[in-house]
Amino acid sequence: MRFDTKIAVLLREDLEPWQRLNVTAFLVSGLGTMVPEVIGEPYEDADGVRYLPMFRQPVLVFESTKETLTAAHGRALSRALPRAIFTSDLFATGNDRDNRAAVRAVGTADLDLVGMAVHGPRNAVGKVLKGARMHP
Repeated sequence: MRFDTKIAVLLREDLEPWQRLNVTAFLVSGLGTMVPEVIGEPYEDADGVRYLPMFRQPVLVFESTKETLTAAHGRALSRALPRAIFTSDLFATGNDRDNRAAVRAVGTADLDLVGMAVHGPRNAVGKVLKGARMHP
């Protein structure tokens, strides 16, 4: 099935493996809350045990340099696409309140981005990710 939209996560290439996983999980959680149409129906197994719904389409994970990530962030902003960000400062916080305060303390141009999730029309997301490569 080909979707008209794309969900993508862009990670900075210099992250440790545990950081890549952590950042990806945090980023996609933001998209699911603000873009409800990306969430499918709940799951149920043959014994009737119910499970939470998940995204209804694949999540593509990319990586890039810090510079490419910064440029992608700018393109996502200029296209007003739904997005979530993770900055290096968030590795030192331990809760949502402190995470939000850490982001609020830094101007847009000075954010030390380590990851971003974005959702939108396939072509628009593709343009945002220009210069990034699929995560190995």
